[in-house]
Amino acid sequence: MKKKYTSKINKIRSFALALIFVGFIVMYGAVFFKNNVVLVLIFMGLGLLCIIASTIVYLWIGMLSTRAVKVICPNCGKQTKMLGRVDMCMHCNEPLTLDPNLEGKEFSEEYNRKLKNNNQKI
Repeated sequence: MKKKYTSKINKIRSFALALIFVGFIVMYGAVFFKNNVVLVLIFMGLGLLCIIASTIVYLWIGMLSTRAVKVICPNCGKQTKMLGRVDMCMHCNEPLTLDPNLEGKEFSEEYNRKLKNNNQKI
């Protein structure tokens, strides 16, 4: 089964949104321990940490998004942002690359990984 790829910016935003929901669920878990103040404080604190982590991730991806390269998708014609050598269109999931050496090759996120040494070529 092929792995479904999505835009890196959308993946990180989805992760940050999931952190918010996890934080709220952990906080609601404190309701089950309302007789034990220490457990309530632990659950509330963990939930708050998840929400703070989400805020930090949103801030980070927002700053990263401002530096992303804007391109027009050849498939849907909409403007999208690219991070790295290869990425997907945010709208239609079309594989995109700015590297002429990778045009026509099968899409792989491995192309965005740093090279281990200078002799290795992708």
